[in-house]
Amino acid sequence: MRRMLFPLLLAMPAMALAAPPPAAVTTDPPVDRVHPSAMAPFVIPSEDGALNAVMYSAAGARPHPTLLLLHGFPGNEQNLDLAQAARRAGWNVLTFHYRGSWGSPGRFSFAHCVQDAAHALAYLRQPQVVARFDIDPSRIAVAGHSLGGIVAARVAAADPRVVGTFLIDPADFAAIGRSFVDPEKREAFLVDEVRGDMPPLAGTSEARIMDEVTHAGPALDLVATMPALSGRPLALIGATRGIGAMAEAAARAARKAGAKNLDAETLETDHSFSDARIALASRLVTWLGQFQH
Repeated sequence: MRRMLFPLLLAMPAMALAAPPPAAVTTDPPVDRVHPSAMAPFVIPSEDGALNAVMYSAAGARPHPTLLLLHGFPGNEQNLDLAQAARRAGWNVLTFHYRGSWGSPGRFSFAHCVQDAAHALAYLRQPQVVARFDIDPSRIAVAGHSLGGIVAARVAAADPRVVGTFLIDPADFAAIGRSFVDPEKREAFLVDEVRGDMPPLAGTSEARIMDEVTHAGPALDLVATMPALSGRPLALIGATRGIGAMAEAAARAARKAGAKNLDAETLETDHSFSDARIALASRLVTWLGQFQH
């Protein structure tokens, strides 16, 4: 039996022998009865509207590192399991709905999403907010999925105080817009990505969304944003059955720009990481660990 087992062990895939997920991904921490974990809903004013937001605050009275977590278009997958895992790891996590999405007042647009994320980032640094949620303003990171990926990248690029950026199958709308020279690709994007996503959105239309993508420039160009992020910790986690090729292109651009702290990987899963949630949470929690002290 031993002679048979040893060759089998050698033949096992690497993933079968991988390290177990971090404890924060699978195990509840001890209860802090004096300063327990909590969840607080509130509204963040933003230009012509407001952002319906939730803070997942970590346990303990010490200042906490804080993650701004941005959802995609329109936001059916909100990645709140990632928020919970990060909180168990000792992080506050702020999530919100962009203007004009999921009941947040105002007019939805991709440009507004970037503005809204910048407002949310500024909100985290307001003295009264820092005091209320025990935020360490020197340790604020940004993460985003899909549309939230390019939004996170743009916000972090514009703010060197963001300590790092974690991008989950991020969308490069400038690249998508350039692909519209092929009418079939334009029609496929309209039918597959836009038409079914309109119900949760307000103040926009299929035509407006398509026009914004068609004319997307540097403000929505993922690859062009990489040089501004290459000097800080950066993660690009793509999906083979999603839009992982965009994450891979961004990773190549980050390496070309001299990135020294880059985690780039493409997981065998779909755009929502439907069958890789533990793997995704593990990568996020492990990546966040570099900012703990």
